[in-house]
Amino acid sequence: MEQSDQSSSGSTPLPPCSRRTFLKGAALAGTVAAFPSLMAGCGSSSGDVPLEQKIAQMLMVGFRGLTLDDSNYIVRDIRDYRIGGTILFDRDAKLKTYGRNIVSPEQLQGLTAQLRTLSATPLFIAVDQEGGKIVRLKESYGFPPTVSAQQLGTLNNPAVTRLYADSIGATLATNGLNMNFAPVVDLNINPQSPAIGALERSFSADPSIVTNHARIFVETHDANRVATCFKHFPGHGSATADSHLGFVDVTDTWSAVELEPYRNLINADKARMVMTAHVFNRHIDPDLPATLSQPFITGILREQLGFNGVVVTDDLQMQGLTQFFDYKTIVEKSILAGVDIILVSNNLEYDPEITPTTINHVVDLVNSGRISEQRIDQSYRRIMALKGRLFA
Repeated sequence: MEQSDQSSSGSTPLPPCSRRTFLKGAALAGTVAAFPSLMAGCGSSSGDVPLEQKIAQMLMVGFRGLTLDDSNYIVRDIRDYRIGGTILFDRDAKLKTYGRNIVSPEQLQGLTAQLRTLSATPLFIAVDQEGGKIVRLKESYGFPPTVSAQQLGTLNNPAVTRLYADSIGATLATNGLNMNFAPVVDLNINPQSPAIGALERSFSADPSIVTNHARIFVETHDANRVATCFKHFPGHGSATADSHLGFVDVTDTWSAVELEPYRNLINADKARMVMTAHVFNRHIDPDLPATLSQPFITGILREQLGFNGVVVTDDLQMQGLTQFFDYKTIVEKSILAGVDIILVSNNLEYDPEITPTTINHVVDLVNSGRISEQRIDQSYRRIMALKGRLFA
């Protein structure tokens, strides 16, 4: 059965690109520069990978559950649809309860082991473990303590930052996680910014301090084989509102200095992934927030700053987008803008059918000519290159 015809009742698995084949290709490739060797083992975007599977690799979807059984849609999404990744939380935002995916090291290790066994292609398993107030693996659950980026930036002692960053990376790796949506490279321009400054998520208002500490974060996570992600492009630190809750306009507060950490880290080959922000800046794009904006993602991030890696959206269920656009429009515009991974936490809202809905929608967009298959291929290649680097 073609993937575009799948329904929520089940699906026929796609032809396998086995984990063994993938890892063999990754080992031969060694680095992203040798990516064709990896693709020889798992198929390339030249036509031997079904369109539906390439689209599925662009999806990262959250779910509820401390353990897995076949009744959980994430089992189907990973095993049959072959999505590229999942994201874990300790708190369910919609239900306003704790115990969503994480309650202890033992439980988490069991869950991540289950997730890995489901996936024919190595799976991104991500969390937000920034340190301080933004952590999913909390000390109260039995995980090591952390400190905030602001504390580290204020102390400005590279050795201390390395100690805490390495602890985070090692903790994630030990518990079966391979991706951290951190560090924050927003500048602390507005210390009262509800999403950044007020939560002590920024290292500093000084781009050189942010760059230096973010570099340490990447290096320690690389050593633990955990991918990092810079956020929130093009900069959320000057904002006076929170895009989780609604419209955020930085037109009058944003400045080009907020790009400096990205420029510095991209030039130093430390940028593995970049997460977009749902912020408006009418000087750059008068119509669309950064997540949906070609001028921001393709124009500034890729062409001006030279980033060729994976771009992931912030959660597409956040009200900074959903107040203005329906889900299908958000998906279409984000892909056209240059995004590679569509992140749907299923935490602010909850839709067990979000994966087949999204895959079928993007297939329709390709078949109708609104999105080219070449555009899908670009994202697929970037995602598989990152997986080759991470899982080699």
